Amino acid sequence: MSEIEKNTDWTRRQFIVRTGAAAAAGAVAPFALASAPGSLKGISRSANEKLVIGLVGCGGMGAANMRNLMNFPDVEIAAVCDVDENRMPGDISTVEKKYGRRPDVYKDYRKILDRKDIDAVIVGTPDHWHALVLIHACQAGKDAYCEKPISHNIVEAQYMAEAVKQHKRVVQCGTWQRSTKEFTDAIDYIRSGKLGRVTLCRAWISDDFRAGRQKPTTPPAGLDYDSWVGPAAMLPYQSNRCHWNWRWFMNFGGGLSTDWGVHMMDIALLGMSKDENLVMPTKVSAFGGQLAILDDDRTAPDSMEAIYEFHDPNFTMHWSIGRDHPGKESHGTEFVSADGRTLRVWRGGWKVLDSGGKEIPKEESAPPPNHWRDFVDCVKTRNKPRADLGSVAQTTIVCHLSNAALYAGETVHWDGERNDIAGKAGKNTLSYKRPYRKGYKLPVYKPLSTEVG
Repeated sequence: MSEIEKNTDWTRRQFIVRTGAAAAAGAVAPFALASAPGSLKGISRSANEKLVIGLVGCGGMGAANMRNLMNFPDVEIAAVCDVDENRMPGDISTVEKKYGRRPDVYKDYRKILDRKDIDAVIVGTPDHWHALVLIHACQAGKDAYCEKPISHNIVEAQYMAEAVKQHKRVVQCGTWQRSTKEFTDAIDYIRSGKLGRVTLCRAWISDDFRAGRQKPTTPPAGLDYDSWVGPAAMLPYQSNRCHWNWRWFMNFGGGLSTDWGVHMMDIALLGMSKDENLVMPTKVSAFGGQLAILDDDRTAPDSMEAIYEFHDPNFTMHWSIGRDHPGKESHGTEFVSADGRTLRVWRGGWKVLDSGGKEIPKEESAPPPNHWRDFVDCVKTRNKPRADLGSVAQTTIVCHLSNAALYAGETVHWDGERNDIAGKAGKNTLSYKRPYRKGYKLPVYKPLSTEVG
């Protein structure tokens, strides 16, 4: 039985994101394209040369990223794309007001990839569309700003990272906490050794999202729902599992383990790593499910306690989805040293506590660059951005492993040398791999062989 079938009667819960915007719609018409057209580009650009960008997935974070990039005089938005016409007017108007001309408008993102004048794309679609749009952009010679979490499952993340590498693309991911001062201060403090030897990391998020109960209805005029579903399993249209809400349905997203875990666990992994090539766990166990809400359509777990084991360095990481974190923010990351000192960081601040819980002085670092400016500069220099997709793929896989362990009902082991799950546990879950719907095909990217034939 698939996870979709098993989750049909599960219970669900509501979460209101305190920091804002929803993720976008967007996709294309069905196709089985294995490669996209376009010439590969990889030469450095002059500092003043304009970067021409197309937006794939209007509204929500796609639109937010577009507006952030429009702040720079060397960026121009040439086109916007979405399968829902209702999501596009605001973004069209924003571009028109900024540049004095209407952007080109598409419902099929391949039209953007076909254009030789467009250098990069913003991937602002729901999670289940990220892999196809990003890989096809790489094949078309486009750089990208890709929203988080980068993939719907582990295999997609593996192929995406390899496609970026093989096509030599610059891809910045939407894990913007990597460019926010409280988090960079905390990471630098941990890496400096000032807290001492860390033996435990904690990361958490509150989840009280309610999707409610709905019956299937006819999709609204202007929405090509078949294309919105894209490679995922076809489910009848319900507004409570479409725009924004899709992240709490395992057919389209990964719940809060991927949506926020990719932020909060990312900080733990960065702090415990020497650089952006992240330390990976050896095994993961998880417990929880639909425990808090008994009459709701959501399928993502509302409660989870996951434990990760790491070696070199030796530490454990605790990931928690719940509703009650006494004395703490609704989200955050902690590092606990062998002598009991704790560093706690959240959106808006960070502190260091002694073993008795008393706050002690801390040292700050230089402010990081703007996350979106970093992307533009790296496209021009061909350097790796702060949230390079290869690094964020590692965090994304770690997040997927908690869901894989939960749905497998057993401990999942990770083989770092093979960059894959070891054994069978966890592989028979949507968090590891999904069958693509008829008419869609995920391009396969494996590491290039070094053997001489």
